Amino acid sequence: MLKTALHKSFSMLLALLVLFSTVSFTVVKHYCGDTLVDVAIFSEAKACGGMENDKSMKKSCCDDEVDVVKGQDQLKLSSFEDLDFEQQQFIDAFTFSYINSFENLPKETIPHKEYSPPDLVYDIQVLDEVFLI
Repeated sequence: MLKTALHKSFSMLLALLVLFSTVSFTVVKHYCGDTLVDVAIFSEAKACGGMENDKSMKKSCCDDEVDVVKGQDQLKLSSFEDLDFEQQQFIDAFTFSYINSFENLPKETIPHKEYSPPDLVYDIQVLDEVFLI
């Protein structure tokens, strides 16, 4: 029980590690002066909340800072055409033999499927006291 729980949790952790190591995202921070107004991860950061349109506030004091977190993009993506001819032949033969190794069993017809068994009025084995040992 403990072994399977550890195995499942470890495999889930490794799957999440692979997922998060390949995902790229952008963090956008909007500053008004020295004050951080908004932080957005997957969308645009909101402006100063109407303070940019104010006449007393200069637009030059607002600043957007963009941090790009790049994931791993050096993954090896190979296709079937990248393999040698012998490897292609082996994969074709293996898949063909694997798929054709499963045979469909003939459907059995049960002639007495719709009939119910007769009602037992007496249990004859108990009445005659004859039991299989």
